[in-house]
Amino acid sequence: MSDLRVGAEKTIQEASLAEIAFVFLKLGTIAFGGPAAHLAMMEEEFVRRRRWITEAEFLDRLAAANLIPGPSSTEVAIFVGQLKRGWRGLIVAGCCFIIPAAVIVSLIAWAYVRYGTLPQAAGVLYTIKPVVVAIVIQALGKLAQTGVRTSLLAVIAGLAAVLCLLGVGPIAVLAVAGIISAASLAMKNRLLALSVLGTPEIFVVPALLVTTGVAVSFGLGRLFLSFLKIGSVVFGSGYVLLPFVQSEFVERLHWLTDKQLIDAVAIGQFTPGPLFTTATFIGFVVGGWMGAAVATVGIFLPGFVLVAVSGPVIPRIRRSALASAALDGVIAGSLALMAVVTWQLAKTAIVDRMTLLVFLLSAFVLLRFRINSAWLVGAASVAGWVLR
Repeated sequence: MSDLRVGAEKTIQEASLAEIAFVFLKLGTIAFGGPAAHLAMMEEEFVRRRRWITEAEFLDRLAAANLIPGPSSTEVAIFVGQLKRGWRGLIVAGCCFIIPAAVIVSLIAWAYVRYGTLPQAAGVLYTIKPVVVAIVIQALGKLAQTGVRTSLLAVIAGLAAVLCLLGVGPIAVLAVAGIISAASLAMKNRLLALSVLGTPEIFVVPALLVTTGVAVSFGLGRLFLSFLKIGSVVFGSGYVLLPFVQSEFVERLHWLTDKQLIDAVAIGQFTPGPLFTTATFIGFVVGGWMGAAVATVGIFLPGFVLVAVSGPVIPRIRRSALASAALDGVIAGSLALMAVVTWQLAKTAIVDRMTLLVFLLSAFVLLRFRINSAWLVGAASVAGWVLR
């Protein structure tokens, strides 16, 4: 068996920093369709085509990315860079995957701020919004299949949704969800009180600490800290970002409207690369070019840090049933928050018969055919431009 392993390792190819930069710049420019599509492209590129890593190594990094906050596909990219070239590869891979999307989103945001009131631009957003709602609903359904796989997690998700509707902040909701899930397992297995207090605080205590603060007027420092906080606690795909952004920038700081929020989601969906570049769009809308840069750094910085430090910690978390239970509760709560915000966004996007028709048609196409969502958003944008 060891001989087979040595033989397999001989097939693994080395990668220079220049090669890593080139490949991730390419993926950051063409990777449409969200995290699932990104991961499929990375697996094809790094495992099958270039043979930079083995299938087992790729799956191990994917599992690790799912255990820490932040955008999973971006963190897999960072993990691959770290595996090939250490901390230099970590920085190069992550930045080269993020930068193309951030630049594209910033340019679109500039056009949105300058021309967003024109009939043509309004028409494009008019038809894109219901498509985005359909896409988020489809993603929510897929995520729920694994994220809410037991009756206990379903109850936790329901409780989280109720707390959200009652006005409880999303970070506090996730803290409650993680505590309930971990406590349930502790009671079931009759764990010692010391064990109960030992591990879940990895997830829960930071979440509680970052909920403090008061609303202030706009400033780049506040913008950076808001996205740094969000990037430090959001688990899962970019869609889970929605309730945190709405709570922070629409309800708490009043820097965005619901309309601007769903426009930001639409732009993030339509462009390639990480869906977290929705933060780039929001940063530009509220703070111009510097705001876009600050928001982008704030939302992605925790992912770089967590990937860099999670190497020795992740094996312990994976072996701990209590930590896994806490994480399951956090994920279920995240999906509940996502469902509540999707409903609120739907009320903003589906406003007449035409938008209802676009939504239903989009949902049918997404459920019936395996189509890249970016093509659907592109078709809707063309249709909206023609109609208006």
